[in-house]
Amino acid sequence: MEYEHIVHPFGPLYDKKSRVLVLGSLPSVKSREQQFFYGHPQNRYWPVLAAVFQEPVPKTIEEKKRLALKHHVAMWDTIYSCDIRGSSDSSIKNVVPTDLRKILEESEISHVICNGKTSGNYYHRYQEKQIEIPAIVLPSTSPANAAWNLERLIGEWKLLKEFCEPM
Repeated sequence: MEYEHIVHPFGPLYDKKSRVLVLGSLPSVKSREQQFFYGHPQNRYWPVLAAVFQEPVPKTIEEKKRLALKHHVAMWDTIYSCDIRGSSDSSIKNVVPTDLRKILEESEISHVICNGKTSGNYYHRYQEKQIEIPAIVLPSTSPANAAWNLERLIGEWKLLKEFCEPM
């Protein structure tokens, strides 16, 4: 498979009440096609988020947006552009990091959660020193993370809920 230069094809999800920023690395091929986060049908992000907040699993992009924003969850990615083969995080090179300052200026973000080690590594390398919010790296919800079943993921991701509560 050839390398392709990808520029992030859609914007972040947040509003002024967002308290937690969940960062992926870069949208998968399926997410890029859908123009929204975690679009691969086997990615467990949306079932995990729904379980954490005891809500039905959203089906449409609008339902996904409502679920995240209702619980003050913002979403974006650590990589703004890079060269990549398909959806393979291990093939990423020539990274340009995402500028997270606008989200932080226009919201109440106080916590950063990285969805998986790749996101965490890029956040630590490029963004953490600038914005001075240490990230919590949680296990990836990607189907490539087969070592973690849905129940285990939900158990780890439950801490997201405590950060979303009003201060």
